Amino acid sequence: MPSRSLLALSCFAISLSAAQAQEPVNFYTGKSISMVISSSAGGGYDTLARALARYLPKHIAPQVTITIRNMPGAGGIVATKYLYSVAPKDGLTMGGVQNNTPFEPLLGTKEADYDARNFNWLGSPSYETGLLATMTASGVRNLDDARIKTVTVASSGANSTPSFYARLLNELLKTKLKIVVGYPGQTESFLAMERGETDGALTSWNTLNTARHDWIVDKKIRVLVQYALQRTSDMPDVPTMVELGKTPEDKAMFAFYVSGGEVGRSFIAPPGVPSERVEALRRAFDATMKDPELLAEVTQAKLDFHPGTGEQVQKIITDTASIKPEIIERMQNLLQK
Repeated sequence: MPSRSLLALSCFAISLSAAQAQEPVNFYTGKSISMVISSSAGGGYDTLARALARYLPKHIAPQVTITIRNMPGAGGIVATKYLYSVAPKDGLTMGGVQNNTPFEPLLGTKEADYDARNFNWLGSPSYETGLLATMTASGVRNLDDARIKTVTVASSGANSTPSFYARLLNELLKTKLKIVVGYPGQTESFLAMERGETDGALTSWNTLNTARHDWIVDKKIRVLVQYALQRTSDMPDVPTMVELGKTPEDKAMFAFYVSGGEVGRSFIAPPGVPSERVEALRRAFDATMKDPELLAEVTQAKLDFHPGTGEQVQKIITDTASIKPEIIERMQNLLQK
């Protein structure tokens, strides 16, 4: 007969095996995750991603590490394509993408040979509210003024996002925005406004509030319109592009472009990642968005922070993809002007 000690040891082994079966080891324990960022080091996307990378690991599993890999190019398309077609699908690669990239395939951008609906959207630390703002000294107080007189706006290039938004407003709201190109970024655009070279610029609320907060406080600037589905709490008296659309088609076009801001600076996992790993990353992302240390850091750095869940972002992507073909064609024609 087996001894009591042998029986006890056998029972312990059976009990341990049962416990292990009920509580499997987390796949991510001790793993290293690669985070691909679709912008250069030092920019707003990169800064937010690096902050996330410092706090996300502890909410995934013990001994997890995250390494950053910057992959700029083609307005974020290079990194997005890599994550779609090249990156491993084991859940150990994720990426931060720019808000224009999910919609480029719908606009017929040849380089954007991917379907954003197939990505696993993990969440977004912030949505972005774009806007058209003019210096008070310009005398342009509202959109009615912008329909009467020519308003010069600074932009980096003819095909940049600010330039397209200017053409969109001219086309649908009959404004008289004159695009002045050659300003590399928002810093240079703001300097042009200060020097009186231009009347205004198309930018985001976060950029304006961070870089030129004194303009807002001292009422040196007027916001004419915001790119949002609903008026934000920061600008309750400023109309949205969507509410200004005169026809259902106009409203649909505006809503399409507003969706980019709603998606914000989202993070994704490649298509084909096992669902249980996607779920683990999404719940870890949600927990990180409530992490007191991260919240303190983004507050101190004055980073834009309005989190959205992976499920919320995924729905925006799916809903936007159902836009009518005739509206897509109209937008494509506008892009070519």
